[in-house]
Amino acid sequence: MNRRSSLWRRPDFLRLWAGETVSIFGTLIGQLALQFTAILWLDANAFEVAVLAACGLVPGFAAGLFAGVWVDRLARRPIMIAADIGRALLLATIPLAAVFDVLTIGQLWAVAFAAAGLTVFFDVAYEAYLPTLVEPHELVEGNSKLQASASVAEFGSFGLSGWLVQLLRGPGAVLIDSLSFVVSAFAVWRIRTPEPRPSASGEREHLFREAIEGVRVVVRTPVIRSLAVASVISMMGARILSVVYLLYLSRELGFSPGVLGMIFGIGGLTSLAGAAVAGRSPRLGTGLVLAAFMRATGVLFMPLAGSASLLGASSLVANQLVTDPAWTYYDINAMSLRQAITPNRLLGRVNATVRFGEFGAQIVGVALGGVLGQWLGLRETLFFAVGIQYVSAATLLIGPIPRLRAMPALASAAES
Repeated sequence: MNRRSSLWRRPDFLRLWAGETVSIFGTLIGQLALQFTAILWLDANAFEVAVLAACGLVPGFAAGLFAGVWVDRLARRPIMIAADIGRALLLATIPLAAVFDVLTIGQLWAVAFAAAGLTVFFDVAYEAYLPTLVEPHELVEGNSKLQASASVAEFGSFGLSGWLVQLLRGPGAVLIDSLSFVVSAFAVWRIRTPEPRPSASGEREHLFREAIEGVRVVVRTPVIRSLAVASVISMMGARILSVVYLLYLSRELGFSPGVLGMIFGIGGLTSLAGAAVAGRSPRLGTGLVLAAFMRATGVLFMPLAGSASLLGASSLVANQLVTDPAWTYYDINAMSLRQAITPNRLLGRVNATVRFGEFGAQIVGVALGGVLGQWLGLRETLFFAVGIQYVSAATLLIGPIPRLRAMPALASAAES
């Protein structure tokens, strides 16, 4: 690596990277702690747990497009700081209420809903903000570093979350998530790179018209449209799988939570391989298509596990070895490509449009997973989810993606 052009020499990027890594680590612990708070602390039933899960999805679908408008209208760094502080305060109310024995499932729902809404604003702003800190040719490197640290955080959180929940109880472990957002806000606050000036208020159109402008860019830009369609379909399949896979592995096959946690932790490490090779494919489009088919094939190993045996465990390990690095490689390159070819003034709205479609697909996937799991059976539903992933990969063959060669050429073409 050329140290002169390396992101290691960009202190503001390093601040963003450090803050985001701590935040992801805390969030992964907090997500599990929130579920255990509902189940173990409040004795929540299946319906109440399902509502809690929905509270994490609905805000992204309801407010996603308009979040993109505000991210493009305002400076992005203050939005990220405000979202971090807001999430820290919201989550801190859970252990506080537990101490005074006034915690209710309604409060969990409200906190999850509001925190998810702030997460939408942070994520849209964060994806639009990264190109401010790095050069266009450094986007892949920047996204790779961020994803690599997220993979390490995933591995560490799987190993620690269960013990922390057991040691601190569910509400106490949620406090770790709250504190991680404080660290993230401080790190982003210390960034000093000036942002491009947002559009003047006199140049702004109606909120809805500005949101639609982002939709038009996605629909009318073949590369972004192709990636968005594949992502929406893939997210639906992933949510179908998420509804039934733990039920299948634990109830039908008999795997213990401890064994599953160790196996899933492998995915955090194997994701590092995907982050390491992102951007190194001699043909960008071919790499994206192959990665999409690889992640679908990796998911196939999950329903192929037919028993809680060495063979079954090997199949689940194969799932982690194939799916996670392929998914990481794909996400890094797809996001970098979208950032490279989208004008800065529209980055927030374009990112929000893609996320809007993804959240909508996830809501559909949750509903389908519940219905199909009950109607078809758990294993059959997993095979159905695998089929959806193959459909997602196949859509990339239609359009410009297979013909893409390199990221810099696309960026130049978009600016010319």
